[in-house]
Amino acid sequence: MRCVKVTLPDGTDLELPDGASGADAAAAIGAGLARAALAVRQNGEVRDLARPLVPGEPLEIITPKTDGALEIIRHDAAHVLAAAVMELYPGVKISIGPPIENGFYYDFEFPPGVTVSDADFARIEQKMREHINADERFVREDVMVDEALQRFRAEGQDYKVELIEDLVRDADRDHPVEAVSLYTNGPFTDLCRGPHAPSTKRIKAVKLQSVAGAYWRGDSERQQLTRIYGTAFFSKDDLAQHLERLEQARARDHRKLGRELELFMFSELSPGSPFWQPAGMAIWNELSKLWREENRRRGYREVKTPILYDVDLFKQSGHWDTYRENMYFTDVEDRPMGLKPMNCPAHIQLFKDDRRSYRDLPIRYSEQGLVHRHEPSGTLHGLLRVRHITQDDAHIFCSEEQIRDEVVGCLEFGFFLYDLFGFEPRLELSTRPAKRIGSDEIWDRAEAALRDALDARALSYEINAGDGAFYGPKIDLHMTDSIGRSWQLGTVQLDYSMPERFDLHYTGADDADHRPVMIHRALLGSFERFIGILVEHYAGEFPLWLAPVQAIVLPIADRHAEAAGGVLEALRDAGLRAELDDRTESVGRKIRDAELRKVPYMLVVGDREAESGAVAVREHRIGDSGSEAASDVVARLAEKSVRRER
Repeated sequence: MRCVKVTLPDGTDLELPDGASGADAAAAIGAGLARAALAVRQNGEVRDLARPLVPGEPLEIITPKTDGALEIIRHDAAHVLAAAVMELYPGVKISIGPPIENGFYYDFEFPPGVTVSDADFARIEQKMREHINADERFVREDVMVDEALQRFRAEGQDYKVELIEDLVRDADRDHPVEAVSLYTNGPFTDLCRGPHAPSTKRIKAVKLQSVAGAYWRGDSERQQLTRIYGTAFFSKDDLAQHLERLEQARARDHRKLGRELELFMFSELSPGSPFWQPAGMAIWNELSKLWREENRRRGYREVKTPILYDVDLFKQSGHWDTYRENMYFTDVEDRPMGLKPMNCPAHIQLFKDDRRSYRDLPIRYSEQGLVHRHEPSGTLHGLLRVRHITQDDAHIFCSEEQIRDEVVGCLEFGFFLYDLFGFEPRLELSTRPAKRIGSDEIWDRAEAALRDALDARALSYEINAGDGAFYGPKIDLHMTDSIGRSWQLGTVQLDYSMPERFDLHYTGADDADHRPVMIHRALLGSFERFIGILVEHYAGEFPLWLAPVQAIVLPIADRHAEAAGGVLEALRDAGLRAELDDRTESVGRKIRDAELRKVPYMLVVGDREAESGAVAVREHRIGDSGSEAASDVVARLAEKSVRRER
């Protein structure tokens, strides 16, 4: 009898009858695994349990405990959502419904006069639960293109017809699309490449979350659809925990807190570009001070470069070919010019401005570099996704022999910064993307050099294949905030290509010309995004050194105003950001208002304090901590601020 052989993750071989499926493999290993199995992975591809195994390929059985398993049932849930909507709203047209981070969505065109809002979610969820409880199997069928087109045209599903036609049109001439896959669960059939779990009942908890508008294919000239977002989990407890995290995130939303604390604002007059208010600028300036001090300490020299350039610069750098759809352009006296999306071509001009020797290397330039990138309006998100970006940027020009020390120095600089905020970084090595410049040989050297630097410090890291910059691989630094969300902050990128494109060179010890290597480095990422992350991480309750107002003096009555004014003056003389609340309100009201503003310290002045030169100290969220000499309090707060204590 012919058989199919596959290799399991532990290295053992599994032999099954020819034509055996993933479900057969799971059952052969054990009944418990068969019950838990959702899909299989072979050669990097996730496949349905019902599909035949690929002979000779490693086999992994995917269960709810496998990384990425949630994506499968969230894809299932998107199909269940579409099935429910089609039953409840006859005549609706369906488009696409993928899994996304933390959930799924499906886009619909509802019949004229029909609108759907979150008020309809309970009804839709009930219908979804009917499909889930029915334990409907997901059945895959490969059909010829003409048959699929005929079917969807007959059903009036224009978006599915367009998707199939585009698949046929865009196919490689040597590999034409002759068939497409359809998946059916219950009464619903969708165009889909899969994979799916065995049945709808693997979805144990589902919740619809929001509704929004979305243009078909992201094109504002096309039909606007209704996008329904939801999420799904393997248990009700997991869903409840997720919803609790979302509730915490809403309370910490930097856009909400930014308004309440008067940190920044946005205007449709300049979409995606924050307007910084005085309180927000206080945070910005403290971060700038930190950035400037620490760059200087590590041998960086600060520079400033223009934002507008002749487009020939971007053609030479490679941005024109790989990035121009994200750039802004204008004509100046009939000369095409563009706003820089990155600072690297500008720093290259500084390097080229003088003859360089090996004795000059490494050259480290740092800049609060203002760049502009076109982000689609639908992706703009407060400070976290903007078009006007101020990077804590730096570029290092060094020799091949200096790469390891410079990369390690960048990483250690990042570790120092993140420790100030209590962040524990996680590292990823992002390798060559499909769209890139430079030869494979150059990419091999660059990736090997970054691995060498990581290994030299015995740093653990993950590989993020294909996510490097178009000009070089990079080490990305991620952190997890106080409610468990992951953010990418810093990046250290190694670039052999731009020095070659711009013909950079330095004179070596042998008196010959040599090509420098370029390191692109940002550690906060951008000031805008980093402040947005900090607002949410701290829930607006900044440590003393970052707080927009560090202390507020509260006189109890008018007769205490003079003594309170003296305390205010002492605070400001010590370099602290302080205010005086001399309103004719009760001290209790003043304290409540200061608490709402999240001011770290409230210094109350009454009769006893005015007579003795003291203040009654109250800390935000902690309460009264007793009376102290005003001079001692000022000195303590000043020292705490200078030391940047958390």
